[in-house]
Amino acid sequence: MMDKKSFAFDKTNFILLAIGMIVIIIGFLLMSGPGSTETAFEPDIFSVRRIKVAPVVCFLGFIFMIYGILRKPKDKEITTKEEERL
Repeated sequence: MMDKKSFAFDKTNFILLAIGMIVIIIGFLLMSGPGSTETAFEPDIFSVRRIKVAPVVCFLGFIFMIYGILRKPKDKEITTKEEERL
């Protein structure tokens, strides 16, 4: 049987990672759109949404995921069990 302290992440870490992944996917969806071809130029490729907003959203998603990975789980149960042993 596995103890809780053998896991590096707790439930909150996984929720933060999932939220970060969703934000990154939203950023990539904001970047998508019609592309230019050799015969037709699409001016939407230089829109503010695709050039500025979407990369910032993706960057925030990556920062959120890094925080979710580096966040240390709270050890309330472990410390109370250790105090009872003493």
